[in-house]
Amino acid sequence: MSTGFPPEVVAAVGRHMNDDHADDALLICRTLGGQPAATQARTTGLDADGMEFAVTVDGAEVPVRIPFVARLTERAQIRQEVVRMYREACHQLGITPRSAD
Repeated sequence: MSTGFPPEVVAAVGRHMNDDHADDALLICRTLGGQPAATQARTTGLDADGMEFAVTVDGAEVPVRIPFVARLTERAQIRQEVVRMYREACHQLGITPRSAD
């Protein structure tokens, strides 16, 4: 059973998250990652079971791993799971998530 995605997929997802969704990653890490004082978040990796981040808390970088609700088996599931995490983070913070369009 595979425990991850090919390195090029992991790199592409990380690049996309860091370039286009850094604010979303920060919300996710503040809530689901248990780091409410985080001021920055950077996606550092993922596998079939979770996503990894490096967050800045009080000027220091701290690793955070957030498990997925279920093991992912296909690349398309990554986006679905990240959107789910983003929406859950927004709900916990009491803010309205933007449209996924």
